[in-house]
Amino acid sequence: MSPLITASQALSLINGMEAGYPSVSVFDATFLLPGETYDPDECFLRQRLPDAIRFRIDLFSDPETSLPHMAPSQGRFATLAGKIGLTRNSTVILYDQGNVASSCRAWWLFRLFGHENVFIIDGGLEAWKAVGGPLHGESDVPASAEDALYEPLPCFSRLAGAGDVRNVLERSDVIVLDARSQGRFEGTIPEPRPGVASGHMPGARNLPYGVLLQPDKCFLPIEILRERLAAKGVDGVRRVIASCGSGMTASVIVVAMEAAGFAPGILYDGSWAEWGAIPGLPVVQGPETAA
Repeated sequence: MSPLITASQALSLINGMEAGYPSVSVFDATFLLPGETYDPDECFLRQRLPDAIRFRIDLFSDPETSLPHMAPSQGRFATLAGKIGLTRNSTVILYDQGNVASSCRAWWLFRLFGHENVFIIDGGLEAWKAVGGPLHGESDVPASAEDALYEPLPCFSRLAGAGDVRNVLERSDVIVLDARSQGRFEGTIPEPRPGVASGHMPGARNLPYGVLLQPDKCFLPIEILRERLAAKGVDGVRRVIASCGSGMTASVIVVAMEAAGFAPGILYDGSWAEWGAIPGLPVVQGPETAA
């Protein structure tokens, strides 16, 4: 089942026109990436899907670590999901205000904790507007949800830590794909976070997340996604660990893999914000050297 649905499909689901998907909940998962400066909460109040609720990635994160938006514990996710009215039977529709990575990160979190019926509107808010989807604004009362009981079924095989990555760097059956820009990957431009080295992990391959997207921020057609992933060694046999700056844009690779029909990718949650800050972990600068 693809993580992606079109805006028209989302409209049908929300209107109850698709059998087998009861209890549909819609969430704006927008979270700012480095360099973005707008206020997603303000934008949400001005323009949002009907009955949408904000899914706050910073809230659905581990509060006990200094690393940015690390995955929360099973208990924290369950408690917070229940507070926004979700059960395991809920159909979750995610969208964002345009950076793609936000909704992909939220999708990965739901899948990490075993939620099955969770979808991303391909193209986000702009795609919804393009098909004439209705909108709520400042004059509409924001939606709320009653508390529910959420029972997670975690699938931690979707998650990697620094030790997991270090232990597979020399293995031929695992590929590390880095979603950062070429300049950050090669170490020719500085990292946006202080105290973090520039460069990449030995053997990693550079796949900037933007090359998986069309100009309108929709994902590329399946055939082209498969070609671009295959060009970096994704073959459906080797395991793939996706990394980036802080676990956000790596989720775009993970979503692209499943949309293209490959086995689920693994997300290195700490990503370069963690790796580049740990003394003794190997760092390479320059172009990728993987065959």
